[in-house]
Amino acid sequence: MIKKVLIADNVHRVMLENFEKAGFTCVLKPDITQAEVDSEIESYFGIIINSKTKMFADTINKAKKLKFIGRLGSGMEIIDVPHAKQKAIECFSVPEGNKDAVAEHAIAMLLSLFNNLNRADKEVRNFIWEREKNRGIELGAKTIAIIGYGNTGKAIAKKLSGFGVKILAYDKYLENYSDEYVTETDMKTIFEKADVVSFHIPLTKETKYLCNKDFVNNFKKQIFIINTSRGAIVNLEEIYFQLISKKILGACIDVFENEKPEHFNILEKKMYQRLYQLDSVILSPHIAGWTNESKFKIGNLLSKKIIKSITKKT
Repeated sequence: MIKKVLIADNVHRVMLENFEKAGFTCVLKPDITQAEVDSEIESYFGIIINSKTKMFADTINKAKKLKFIGRLGSGMEIIDVPHAKQKAIECFSVPEGNKDAVAEHAIAMLLSLFNNLNRADKEVRNFIWEREKNRGIELGAKTIAIIGYGNTGKAIAKKLSGFGVKILAYDKYLENYSDEYVTETDMKTIFEKADVVSFHIPLTKETKYLCNKDFVNNFKKQIFIINTSRGAIVNLEEIYFQLISKKILGACIDVFENEKPEHFNILEKKMYQRLYQLDSVILSPHIAGWTNESKFKIGNLLSKKIIKSITKKT
């Protein structure tokens, strides 16, 4: 039997090499649309997807031969995992593949924000020499709170440890995870002590809009926030007003609820236009984790994980 694998995104060639060595036939279609996936999925043994392709129940029901779904990254909200399991389809992700890239990007955003680098760069390019206005903030002596202590949370804690910061971590689903980098704590302590809050959690019904006006108002101090996890975890409409009032001193945002600017509705466009005017916000287009190194690691680790599991059963 030919084991065809549809690769529905641009991947490192190592993934194709690993699959082909294991006897799979790769069909690389990085520009395939959702409609095309739905019409073709019936003939495939496996599929590799990224965020533009969704594997929900309607698509899964069309996949008569499908044995696995591989997610290039960590977020499984684009897959109906329970429905896939009912159909005996294994689901794989690879959060360990880009943990270092995400951690480095988050820290880079925070350092840029603390040192006014974006604004200072623009000013210098326009022959404006403002030193006092761009006086920065040092990370040392700050308390960083990490919400979610999985692969990426651990990576950012390790990389931050060299800055002399105190790092607190809260993870609702873990216990006894204090280590050389973080102190396990509760949200009450984070609300009292945190200067910076970084989110590293999946998007679920429980976490959608977790960071909203009420959440922010629980903090005793003015805070900075970092979101490199999922856009809908932060309610940007409410956070904008927290930035204006200085309850939030600054925000580093790499992920957005709607990541297709050409499809913004009128309200979204107005909200983002207001947000874009703030010097206290650093923005990037969902590229935390988007490095040359992580592309290799994701392709290599995910394909090996799938091959190890699937070949045992076939």
